[in-house]
Amino acid sequence: MFQIGELAKRCHLTTDALRFYEKNGLVSPVHRSESGYRYYDEESEKQVHFIINAKSLGLSLDEIKELLDIRLEATEHSCAEVKSITSAKLKLIDEKIAELTRIRNALKKINDACCGHETDNASHCSILGALDDEEQPCC
Repeated sequence: MFQIGELAKRCHLTTDALRFYEKNGLVSPVHRSESGYRYYDEESEKQVHFIINAKSLGLSLDEIKELLDIRLEATEHSCAEVKSITSAKLKLIDEKIAELTRIRNALKKINDACCGHETDNASHCSILGALDDEEQPCC
């Protein structure tokens, strides 16, 4: 068993991050001493690495918690349940990519239409005009 500082060091995190995960129900110490020290084991370390890996994929704390709950009782759940969580996340990411692509294309269109001369004042700037145009949304 090791204390929170050692677990943080082993997982390349801060103790504050571990306390945050604990506060949000993602990880719990296996033991607390009478003086309040948190103690963790190797399974705790695996759980923290699971959290780190899930976060690196953009999963939310709620999604991670749901996956951890499934992981802890894996025999009571199906792979389909796990896949539904990642499939929903993929759908959300695809929607965000489509929205960002639309925004990028609209911004590029008005940016490319601007002459951008340093000697011209901004009173006739095509970008400002496009943003002012109520009839013709640029985005």
